Amino acid sequence: MYIEASGDENILRSTTVINLALSLPLTLLAGPQPRFQEHVIATDLKGGYQVVAADLNHDGKPDLIALASGMTELVWFENPGWQRHVIATGLKRMINLAVMDIDGDGIPEILLAHEFANLAKNSIGIVSLLESHGKPLEPWTVREIDRLTTSHRLRVANGMFINAPLTGAAADAPDYRDKAPLVAYKPGEWNRRLISDQDEGVVHGILINDWNHDGLDDVLTASFLGIHVNLAQKDGNWKRVTITAADPAPWPKSGASDIAIGHLGKQRFLTAIEPWHGNQVTVYTEHGGTWNRQVIDTTLVDGHTIVTVDLDGDGKDEIIAGFRGEGRSVYIYTLVKGKWTRRDLDKGGIAAAACIALDLNGDGRKDVACIGSASTNLKWYENMGK
Repeated sequence: MYIEASGDENILRSTTVINLALSLPLTLLAGPQPRFQEHVIATDLKGGYQVVAADLNHDGKPDLIALASGMTELVWFENPGWQRHVIATGLKRMINLAVMDIDGDGIPEILLAHEFANLAKNSIGIVSLLESHGKPLEPWTVREIDRLTTSHRLRVANGMFINAPLTGAAADAPDYRDKAPLVAYKPGEWNRRLISDQDEGVVHGILINDWNHDGLDDVLTASFLGIHVNLAQKDGNWKRVTITAADPAPWPKSGASDIAIGHLGKQRFLTAIEPWHGNQVTVYTEHGGTWNRQVIDTTLVDGHTIVTVDLDGDGKDEIIAGFRGEGRSVYIYTLVKGKWTRRDLDKGGIAAAACIALDLNGDGRKDVACIGSASTNLKWYENMGK
């Protein structure tokens, strides 16, 4: 278990609707909501950046891998006691990882992006394969498989690893004007395969989802150009489609930063942090082929993570968003009588760089885990029910 073409067609335009319903306590509007008990797993993860859930010891329980960019150790914490183990050392400026069981032994291999910097001229962009060889408590082997400048987001789709660099190789601050590649690696071959080179500026978020319900994983990207989907084709090619331009502000404040897909019953919606490292939480719903944009919060400072999850089992997803700047917190947004209302999951206690949602203790309720950058911590929030 693991918790984490050419041309534009079918352009779907968005309109802006602002709706902030954040002032009243959620309990007054929605009745009883799930309570959460906070558990601190670690407090020394310098530059905490990504948390990934994976069963690393093949015992049926999701463990947590904690990636911290300011450390040279990649560590994991064993569920349920959260004992700390070192995967590998000597890894500088780690930025992202993805997991997939390549050899079928029940323990996933890890693809890791490291030696990262925001500016392409300073970023080596090493991509390495980490293998346990069936012994996850011992040091894993590390083997470099590629170097691609600003390698930044790694995910898994259709049995391949996806790599989305932050920018193109010629990009420079503050505009970052260059086309950014999106590539894939097939395990065993490890040759770089181009999916698209049509994104421009900063590509901060990617999301794997079967967007068109054809049984294949598609790759959504969030960049200065907006939100796009690269549709996987049965012949191995990809077809790029624009969903929305996202934030309409002038470049380089345009587009989107991080994205998630949720459902309100049968209705699908997109949610995003906008713009790059932005202050806004937005929601997009489709009506007649058009994705309508709704800003539900404008108060985040350095927004950096957004996920959707049904926390109370009512068939409607909540939105969880976290930010790293002043006031560093994690918020939960719930749709109540047509308006998105906000409450705190963690107020001031974590500079949330990444959050995930899954059942960590096997009680059937979805919990949340977040890793903090300046706060250097890893926490999980146990869903105690209503």
